[in-house]
Amino acid sequence: MTPQWPVPAGVQSACSERTGGVSLAPYDTLNLGDHVGDDPRAVADNRRRFAAQLQARPVFLQQVHGCGVVRLDAATPDGTQADACWTTERGLGCTMMVADCLPVLLAHRDGGVVAAAHCGWRGLAGEQGSGVLEALWAAIAPHAGRPEQMLAWLGPCIGPQAFEVGAEVRAAFVTWDPGADACFRPCGEGKFLADLPALARRRLAAIGIQAVHGNDASPGWCTASDRSRFFSHRRDRISGRLAAAVWRS
Repeated sequence: MTPQWPVPAGVQSACSERTGGVSLAPYDTLNLGDHVGDDPRAVADNRRRFAAQLQARPVFLQQVHGCGVVRLDAATPDGTQADACWTTERGLGCTMMVADCLPVLLAHRDGGVVAAAHCGWRGLAGEQGSGVLEALWAAIAPHAGRPEQMLAWLGPCIGPQAFEVGAEVRAAFVTWDPGADACFRPCGEGKFLADLPALARRRLAAIGIQAVHGNDASPGWCTASDRSRFFSHRRDRISGRLAAAVWRS
């Protein structure tokens, strides 16, 4: 899919879907993850296809559901461990792989800085109310200025109709932000359905990033619900990975 958000000229973005690659089931077909058991040759071919679509170099990180941030340059190798990245250089795709977690893309209104974050619930919650989005903003703020100058796009993720979590997940957010309780709907004893896009929007708003586009938690964005378009680890357990990327052209 092509993200729909009002980025300036010179900023490009893309989000893969599961079709258009060479991987065999259960990774069929455009699996971009090299850590899920797929044939490495198929993954390499798929990544070449994705890069050709971007006409830029997507940098594939080793994501660990943490809050690590890396600044990308031409020497940054694939496999660098981080769950968020940013760059001011051209031709480097800030890239996040997902299969239910939420990819968040950021771009400055003047096009000078782009960034991306991998927001599963652990990274989004972080510790003591500060997670991967706060860490990413702390890294780019000296170059970006005011948060009101940033645009955000939320990609596909597991939706609130499918993302069942325990009380510890709710507590990780609500303890530090009581208003986050609105993002959790009880669905049984000690269980809740969590609205991951809404939680990300709250965190972005607290930073000061108000211009947020993309995933509104409606069913069409749910990775677990649409087998034809999206990979989903929660649904399939053995699954490929999508990727969302933003870059300066």
